[in-house]
Amino acid sequence: MEKFSYKGHELAYDEYGEGDRPIVLIHGLLMNRHMFDHVAPALAERGNRVITLDLLGHGGSEKPKSGYSVSNQADLIAQALAKLGVSDAEVVGHSLGGAVAVALAQQSPTLVNRVFIVDTPPTHEEGDLGLVAKLGFAPVIGEAFWRIKPDFAVRKGLEVAFAPGFKVPDEFVEDVDRMTFSAYDDSAGGFDDYTKEEPLDQRMAETGKPLMVIMGAEEQIIDEPTKRLAEYRATVPGTQTKLISGAGHSPNVEKPAETAALVLGFPSAAKPTPKPNHRPKLQKTVQKQAAVRKHP
Repeated sequence: MEKFSYKGHELAYDEYGEGDRPIVLIHGLLMNRHMFDHVAPALAERGNRVITLDLLGHGGSEKPKSGYSVSNQADLIAQALAKLGVSDAEVVGHSLGGAVAVALAQQSPTLVNRVFIVDTPPTHEEGDLGLVAKLGFAPVIGEAFWRIKPDFAVRKGLEVAFAPGFKVPDEFVEDVDRMTFSAYDDSAGGFDDYTKEEPLDQRMAETGKPLMVIMGAEEQIIDEPTKRLAEYRATVPGTQTKLISGAGHSPNVEKPAETAALVLGFPSAAKPTPKPNHRPKLQKTVQKQAAVRKHP
């Protein structure tokens, strides 16, 4: 594990391979860079330089009291990639990481060649992260519950991030244990704010970057993944989509070989023309709701 520091914030990252084709892998909420432990080596074996990072508040990265907006996460990753001499990268983002990948393409277009979104719906939806997430967002008791949550409850809560019957890896339970309430709550809230302000499919259309969207056929968090894939295709010209059989919300963990093959096999093509944004942006809501939140 290596660490990058910018404005007092540290991000943990790993590198695989030394090729000329940079591929950046960004994990989702409650997870860490180890979600790509089986995808990254497969990509590096094909002569690519692969970088996996822990988002702020996750894994081995710093866990401050604030700074968890999607835009700030993307800025931190941009600074890290610039420091590492990375540009024109292929960026793969899972769940929350999908929104961060889109923000990186918008905010730092020279760093991003193309984007892969893995199980991230284009708009905010009332998904279900399970019992731990629900109680964590509950008014008043949320933070108290977060401090005392038992491992069996964490494991049970994480089951919805995979296909039914898939065994939750121990390291993901341990990572949730290390995560602070502020990092959890504000990261989820940052995702909500970002997608409510402007949907991810519209944002991607404006970048003009090639896009592939991957989702698990046995999703337990996102409703109607096939419909979500169609939404991306309808909005972003040239989008390629894939529904992975036997995988839930985390095909990068459940079906790593197939996920890696999709990234490697995305054909080179001319970038689509950026689509003008004629739809007014919704005003960003910064005030948290008192009701229980549910997130993808």
